[in-house]
Amino acid sequence: MAAVVADPRVRCVTVTGSTQAGRAVAAEAGAHGKKAVLELGGSDPFIVLEDADFERAVQLAVTSRFSNNAQSCIAAKRFFVAEAIAEKFQAAFVERASALRMGDPLLAETQLGPLARADLRESVHAQVQAALAQGGQLLCGGQPAEGPGNFYPPTVIAGLSHDAPIVQEEIFGPVALMFSFKTDEEAIALANATEFGLGATIWSRDLARAHRLASAVEAGAVFINDFVRSDPRASFGGVKGSGFGRELGALGARELTNAKLVFVG
Repeated sequence: MAAVVADPRVRCVTVTGSTQAGRAVAAEAGAHGKKAVLELGGSDPFIVLEDADFERAVQLAVTSRFSNNAQSCIAAKRFFVAEAIAEKFQAAFVERASALRMGDPLLAETQLGPLARADLRESVHAQVQAALAQGGQLLCGGQPAEGPGNFYPPTVIAGLSHDAPIVQEEIFGPVALMFSFKTDEEAIALANATEFGLGATIWSRDLARAHRLASAVEAGAVFINDFVRSDPRASFGGVKGSGFGRELGALGARELTNAKLVFVG
């Protein structure tokens, strides 16, 4: 890595990876006076207000958490639901998640494939076991699937404290964490109570209210009434431990250039 960054033909360095790896590459780039763009880990909050489109919020919550075999930095991982609908939302989410069909990712009917490596499945399971030992309530899943392949079933955990390691870390596997909140202010405080700031989702029929919350969430991208995903037309990137700089879109193109001024007197 060091040799590549040091090569004079390399003018800018971009990294998609863990926070630790990204910062190591950025330090190397800085030592050579080169720009860096970091798109790192995430623990995206998915905030559901009491006036949300309930059925669609549940549907896209499951989609966000378990797409790409649940191995996505921009997946929703922490779910914050208004107290008035939290129990109903949790039950609906668990029902949908439990019904996902695990299997060969090359088959059209498969909805959740295996994790990329055996050690990743072991890491996810270790996080789950630690969470349950720390008071988490297992609502579904929680054990590696039997048979060949690195399969781990959709897993939902509730009842954790917000300083539990699994809440503060990134979960790169099919595990969703459920919480409730009483006020908008509490929802924002909980959503921001992590080192990550990649993406976030807010669900409400009141767009003015949703925009107020979006402005307070510490994230590089906030999606209202939809789930976070990248689009080549829109800039993308994080804040805090999720990195800096932007990829894609007009801003992404500018990140890979140095503006030059030519002045004629």
